[in-house]
Amino acid sequence: VQLVESGGGLVQPGGSLRLSCAASEFTLSRYVMSWYRQAPGKERELVATISSSGTSTNVADSVKDRITISRDNPKNMVYLQMNSRKPEDTAMYYCTAAWGYQVYWGQGTQVTVSS
Repeated sequence: VQLVESGGGLVQPGGSLRLSCAASEFTLSRYVMSWYRQAPGKERELVATISSSGTSTNVADSVKDRITISRDNPKNMVYLQMNSRKPEDTAMYYCTAAWGYQVYWGQGTQVTVSS
């Protein structure tokens, strides 16, 4: 079971970025998927969650107007579209897959917002 995040990097304030999460050796379609982030010296924060079917999403109030979570089950992928980036969005972003008591984490992808 492996989750691999990609798409991170350096983006200027106000810019956009799309993170991807790919699953290998298992099928994502029955899992609730989430994105977390953790900035240096801060606690881990839940950013967004999407139901297994993709029909229900929940996004943290702090980023609600700037982030969209989506999934493509046939492709075994989950995405996090981030717009209007702010310096405080700088963090390591992690993808998770949850089903019952099982929770799997990816290794994370770094997003840095800076001019």
